[in-house]
Amino acid sequence: MRILAIGDIIGKPGRKAVEEILPGLYSEYNIDLVIGNGENVAGGLGVTPSTARELFDSGIDVITTGNHIWAHKEIIPDLDSELALLRPLNYPPTNPGRGYLLKNNVLIVNLVGRVFIGNFDCPFRAMDQLLAEFEHKSIPIIVDFHAEATSEKVAMGKYLDGRVSAVLGTHTHVGTIDAHILPGGTAYVTDIGMVGPIDSVIGVDPDSAINGFLTQIPRRLSAGKGKANFDAILVEVDENTGKAVDIQRIRRTAD
Repeated sequence: MRILAIGDIIGKPGRKAVEEILPGLYSEYNIDLVIGNGENVAGGLGVTPSTARELFDSGIDVITTGNHIWAHKEIIPDLDSELALLRPLNYPPTNPGRGYLLKNNVLIVNLVGRVFIGNFDCPFRAMDQLLAEFEHKSIPIIVDFHAEATSEKVAMGKYLDGRVSAVLGTHTHVGTIDAHILPGGTAYVTDIGMVGPIDSVIGVDPDSAINGFLTQIPRRLSAGKGKANFDAILVEVDENTGKAVDIQRIRRTAD
C-alpha cells in the first residue's frame, strides 16, 4: 500500500498547488491513500468548512491539523461530523472532534507536541493508550506528529518504532532530509515541509514576518502569495505486517 502524506498546506497558494499537482501524483505513484495537514489552509491559520472541502475535492482523503485547529469557530461542528478531519488526539478527551480514524483499513493518528507549543496532554502516553486498543490488528498506522522541537519528534519516532508504520513530522514548514526507515520497520521524517508560497517566510508574507521580528508587536500574519512548492512524503507499507518497506520525499513546484 502506498500512502502519501502532504506537509502543512498554506492558504490559497497551497490549496491551488494541491489541486494542480495531486491528481498527477495519484497516477505517477499509484497512490492508495492521501493525508494532508490542513492546519494553515484558511488564510494561513486554521481551517474552515469551505477550505476543507477544497482539499477533499482535490483528492485528499484525510485532513490532519494541529494547534491552530480552533482558529475558526465555524469548523467545530464539522469535527464531530462524518468528515475525515482530525484534531490532535492529545487534546482533552471532552473536546470536540477525534484524534484518529480508520480509512481504507489504515489507522491515521494526529498528535501535537508540547515543547515550545503548549500545555497539552502527553502525546507519548496518548499513543500508548490508543495502540492498546489496536494491539491485535496488523494494519498500517500513520502518525502525523505536529510538533516544534526536533528532539521531541525524533524521540517519538524511536518510541513508536516497530509499533506503527510511520511517524511523519509537521508544523515547522521546512522539510528535513532525514527520511528513513527505523530498525523496527517504522518510516520516519522529522518534518514533511509545506505546500505554500516560495516567496515567503515559512508561508507568511515576507514583509509581515520581518516587521514582526523588528518590532516585536504581536499581529495577525498574512499568508504569502505567488508560486508554491509542494512537499510530501510517500510511504510504502506492507499491509500484512504494517511495516514500512520504503519512504521517499516528493517535491514539486506549482505553475
